[in-house]
Amino acid sequence: MPHSIPDQIGEALGLAHPSWHSILQDALREVAAADPAYLPSLVSAAYLPTGGRLFAAFRIPLDAVRYVLVGEGPYPREASATGVCFMDGAVRSLWSEKGLSKQVNRATSLRNFMKMLLVADGTLSVDATSGAALEEVARRVAAGTSPYIRDLSELQDNLVGRGFLLLNATLVFRHDVPPVRDARAWRPFLRIVLEALAARRASDQLPLLVLWGKIAEQLAGLEVTSRLPSVRSEHPYNLSFISNAAMRELFGPMRLLQKG
Repeated sequence: MPHSIPDQIGEALGLAHPSWHSILQDALREVAAADPAYLPSLVSAAYLPTGGRLFAAFRIPLDAVRYVLVGEGPYPREASATGVCFMDGAVRSLWSEKGLSKQVNRATSLRNFMKMLLVADGTLSVDATSGAALEEVARRVAAGTSPYIRDLSELQDNLVGRGFLLLNATLVFRHDVPPVRDARAWRPFLRIVLEALAARRASDQLPLLVLWGKIAEQLAGLEVTSRLPSVRSEHPYNLSFISNAAMRELFGPMRLLQKG
């Protein structure tokens, strides 16, 4: 790696699948070229995710990517930020006796995403996504009479198994830096990633770009996004996401909350 790429950043590439290594190195060089001080500033201060998980989303092989889901940024809590879009590391069980688990309810984006999936598969009505309706779903899960998964790790496995690269518009969260500013610094990185995906596939096999929220939508200004099919929505931390017709149409047939 060039000297402008701090060792701590370069070592984090070890979590990425080998098919991504050269691409991510090129992408980091673009970040450094755009702002030579940016990456050194990260390692000189605190940022999330910790534990070398900066590129954890790239564990999926390059050729397996069918969708690129781009959220806003890591959860602003160390236990929650995993390097994978909206996968909250503080969440284990998805359910409680009363419905969704306390940990899921705290992770607003995950909570609304799950509710959207339950509406999309017809389990919940769009105007009744809490209270008794969720309690009934949780009761069936506990009794073993529903096909639903129980743990967040299973949801992540289902998404990755269907070819989702789970990214954020900014790969880091810093308490003293607005996410939109960090997202601006990571835009050259994401451009290289998207260009690699656009170049490696025939026109009828291009990955679908799924942009969540205003920060992610700024990627639409990149030339490469015009070469990729895309769909956009509000960020899942908005309640309106639950009833978003485009998201229900996209995710409903995938049955992401169901086993296997």
